[in-house]
Amino acid sequence: MSCGCKTSGDSAHSCGPKKTANGCESVNTCGNSYKLSVFDWLSNITNPASNRCDLVEVRFKNDRKSFYKNVNNIPLHIGSVVTVESSPGHDVGVVSLTGELVKIQMKKKKFPEESILKIYRQANQKDLEVWQEARKKEDAVKLEARKIAHRIGLEMKVTDVEYQGDSSKITFYYTADNRVDFRQLIKEFAGAFRTKIDMKQIGFRQEAAKVGGIGSCGRELCCSTWLTDFRSVNTNVARYQQLSINPQKLAGQCGKLKCCLNYELDSYLDALSHFPSSSTTLDTEKGRAFCIKIDVFKKKMWFAYVDSSMAWYDFDIDLVKKLIAKNKKGERTPPLEDLKQPDTPAPSIDLIQENNMDRFEKKNRGNNRNRSQNQNQSRPNNNGQNQGGQQAQGQGPKKGRPERPERSERPDRPERTENPNANSNSGNQPRPQQKPQPKPQQPKAQAEKTDASSDPDKKQQSPNKKNFKKKYPPKKDKNA
Repeated sequence: MSCGCKTSGDSAHSCGPKKTANGCESVNTCGNSYKLSVFDWLSNITNPASNRCDLVEVRFKNDRKSFYKNVNNIPLHIGSVVTVESSPGHDVGVVSLTGELVKIQMKKKKFPEESILKIYRQANQKDLEVWQEARKKEDAVKLEARKIAHRIGLEMKVTDVEYQGDSSKITFYYTADNRVDFRQLIKEFAGAFRTKIDMKQIGFRQEAAKVGGIGSCGRELCCSTWLTDFRSVNTNVARYQQLSINPQKLAGQCGKLKCCLNYELDSYLDALSHFPSSSTTLDTEKGRAFCIKIDVFKKKMWFAYVDSSMAWYDFDIDLVKKLIAKNKKGERTPPLEDLKQPDTPAPSIDLIQENNMDRFEKKNRGNNRNRSQNQNQSRPNNNGQNQGGQQAQGQGPKKGRPERPERSERPDRPERTENPNANSNSGNQPRPQQKPQPKPQQPKAQAEKTDASSDPDKKQQSPNKKNFKKKYPPKKDKNA
């Protein structure tokens, strides 16, 4: 059995740990998990009056609700599944509200007390089984009803189907733009489904409320959750709020203008009451100017010349009222360029750098490049001290480095060749300021180079020296 908390009355759903016709024992407000719910804020308050309210609000499929009288004084609470009076037979519903708040709801909805039906009993096992079997057949019946309506050629749409609790009646909800003659359709339905047929036409907003969905705001539709009265919305509402008349953005899932456009209409009308008329014109010394735009939040109006409407000038409404009063006296106002005051925007500090497009990039790239260039410029002197001038042995400067102007220092090559006689024959002498200072380990390095060049067996034994030879091959000296 089910407590009936779900909107469609699905028997597989239960809010409480115990599935009974009495409802959920753990949660007293179990019935608040469906559409158009009402919270009983008097549930924990004892009634000081001796007489107890015997009126109960019962909900059925989707957003259909009705009020009944508990004539047998059955102990009911929110979520109880009850069998109520209907015509014909009986219906099965879920209690959604009890107590003194039911009278307030009846007064709000203007429900007549003369038409109140009575509650028979709490739903027993047989009532629940018949009710659940009828709910399972609704989807198949809806598809079949749409096929029959299409075959007859009626311009209508079967939106929803609702079985009565005892399966003695089917209610078809449909939408149509024009009046529909469904006399032939009822005959077809009665022959196909073998039960009493009831047809109810609903509007497109009621259809969206029954179907449900998510709006453009990211929340559930207002008509499916709490909105009960659907007021008319026209395009003037969008014009008052300075919105572009775009049907794709202003229309909801029902195809009509969104109901939420009426929510802030009163605030806009109150703010616009302090503005001059949007058809206001100003007589200036340069020509006539007209209002082209209004900003309700900043309380400004934009004006442009009739002859040249490309340049806009914004003014506060207080200044515009003074200019209008000056025109009424027969005086012309100064040109709009002279009245326009330069805007002084307040300095804003972006602490978290939200508006900075380069906040994820490295800020020290330029400094790193300068450091690398400085290091490259200082490398030739260090290499000359440590390795005896590797560039002189055949390796030129790398691309992009500023060592190219120092190519005139290459006469140092005769001193770095492996032939000891080349130093005596070469006539080029190194510059004293560019001459590297020899270290005490330098003779050993030169001795190892000469041994490696004379003994081929040592080349195989020392692969590092082989790589050194391959990387820095000796060059012939032209002056030798």
